[in-house]
Amino acid sequence: MDLVLSSDRQAGQEYRNGASLDFYESRWYAAYTSPRHEKKIADQLEKSEVECFVPMYVSVRRWKDRRKQLKLPLFPGYVFVKILLQDRLRVLRTPGVLQFVSFSGRPAVIPDREIDTLARGLAKGQCAQPHPYLKAGHRVRVNSGPLSGVEGVLIRRKDRFRLVLSIHLVQRSVAVEVDESEVEPIS
Repeated sequence: MDLVLSSDRQAGQEYRNGASLDFYESRWYAAYTSPRHEKKIADQLEKSEVECFVPMYVSVRRWKDRRKQLKLPLFPGYVFVKILLQDRLRVLRTPGVLQFVSFSGRPAVIPDREIDTLARGLAKGQCAQPHPYLKAGHRVRVNSGPLSGVEGVLIRRKDRFRLVLSIHLVQRSVAVEVDESEVEPIS
């Protein structure tokens, strides 16, 4: 008999015979890695028959005498693994794996659709590059375009980003549409 607790279901946890379904189904998790070891760790995990994913992008680096295309991890310091939760020690024992991304002491599950969408997009040749994480409500600075240097609060409206600029002296604000590639978070 399966038992599903409503408060746990809301948190994405379902139970069967007292144990989380994470123990019965393979799920995606993010593992922190040593810096610049993502590809090597992925190779080691694949040899151990652990399904893993390291999304890559192409970057052109220039030196004085040459240019070179490099394949770099889209998420530096992370390897995504699809495992049963009970098999996490197999991943943690891999040299270079530091720990899992966790919340409340449990490795955080990444929805399959997020990994699948990313993998499909990259497989179809979708151009991707790392970008600072932006969240509606955070303060950002415009780094290019006519508003370069202006700071404000980022909001999202119907799949578009807007920057709210406030003039404190007159206590008024205005919202201006911006491309997310034109802004960076203020630390």
